[in-house]
Amino acid sequence: MKKITTLFLLCLLSIAAFAQDITGHWNGVLKVSGIHLRVVFNITKTDTGYTSTMDSPDQNAKGIPVTSTTFENSILNLKVSNAGIEYKGEFKADSITGTLMQRGQSFAMNLKRDSIEKPKLIRPQEPVKPYPYYSEEVTFRNEKAKLLLAGTLTLPAKEGIFPVVVLISGSGPQNRDEELLGHKPFLVLSDYLTRNGIAVLRYDDRGVAKSEGEFKTATSRDFASDVEAAVSYLKTRKEIDKKKIGLIGHSEGGIIAPMVASKSKDVNFIVLLAGTGIPGNQLLLLQQELIGRASGVSENDLQKTHEINSEVFDLVIKCNNTDTLKKELTGFLVQKLKESPDSQKPAGMSDIDFVKLQVDQISNPWMQYFIKYDPAPTLEKVGCRVLAINGEKDLQVPANENLPVIKAALLKGGNKNVTTLEFPNLNHLFQECKTGLPAEYAQIEQTISPVVLEEIVNWIKLK
Repeated sequence: MKKITTLFLLCLLSIAAFAQDITGHWNGVLKVSGIHLRVVFNITKTDTGYTSTMDSPDQNAKGIPVTSTTFENSILNLKVSNAGIEYKGEFKADSITGTLMQRGQSFAMNLKRDSIEKPKLIRPQEPVKPYPYYSEEVTFRNEKAKLLLAGTLTLPAKEGIFPVVVLISGSGPQNRDEELLGHKPFLVLSDYLTRNGIAVLRYDDRGVAKSEGEFKTATSRDFASDVEAAVSYLKTRKEIDKKKIGLIGHSEGGIIAPMVASKSKDVNFIVLLAGTGIPGNQLLLLQQELIGRASGVSENDLQKTHEINSEVFDLVIKCNNTDTLKKELTGFLVQKLKESPDSQKPAGMSDIDFVKLQVDQISNPWMQYFIKYDPAPTLEKVGCRVLAINGEKDLQVPANENLPVIKAALLKGGNKNVTTLEFPNLNHLFQECKTGLPAEYAQIEQTISPVVLEEIVNWIKLK
């Protein structure tokens, strides 16, 4: 009887050990302000414990190193220090119930072994094939940067000669549809323009999707050279009216379009969608204040943030050496952490990792260039037709502070063919909205207000 009991206990222990096998792929969905992002943790057993990596399929990120992986008493704990991410969950019946924390915010997220399909979003404006126009996959070369860019050229018909626009995306790595938060603004815009007789070239940013190059080391000036290459390519196409080549830039694209137009006689017109007129450091401070206030941040905290960021941006503006800048930023931020122990540092993240994360973000080439750049002098050199439009509820590039500056700079340079418009109740993506907060973008079904689409087409066709 004793042998049978011992054997029975061994079987139970074996079953328990099997049930606690945490290795393999664990899939979850992070839900933030209407956005659904799939997350995958890949856990492997080692001689000393566990190691793992993280994937974010919807952001095309794979193999992100997980700094720490522990599994004790059915509790899984994962830390990704560089991103300020920590996940803690309880293993139960081949699933994990837990919470993901990042930069002081917590989100419920459960994991399971089965793969998860991304929820289908309702986007009524997205066109469905077959399109009533000609669409062609194209590539063109930026000889200056020695890289090949890939995109889509849409023509109202396969034969004919048409006016054309190049679409220039906003900040961050964007594909040819400027896909973000479940929306494809450039797909919707190009479809509308092409249906209304205007050809469109849209392309993947360098280093994104099918385009060559490296995105993370590029600045707005580098992206401008990509646009110049796009214009040169269009001049080789027999279907394009060489006297009617235009640029449409959204957000950062509204900075880049004037860069190109100010130097090129080939650009006949530009459309600035939420383009900026004030210097980058001023825009970022204003953006942080407006979004913070609309999100319910106290005036005291807004003031503290403004003071710290103002000093950070001043360091960037005054310094011309990245290594020196990193040292100065590190010293400054370490001191601020000592002065403010109640800072918004994520739980579980060390002071060293937190400071390094901030320094890396601020000192990257794009951010340094953006903080220092003043669009006004370039706008003064633009001689072609300009349409600049903003949404009244845009909290990222507020209309009141940017449209008048854009218009004044253009007029100062002698350009009298300028139209500026502010659309009521629209946000930074030109969606009809309630608050203008970025948190709304994904929740809104509309991608671009039809009023804006119609205005752009009518203005382009004026001449």
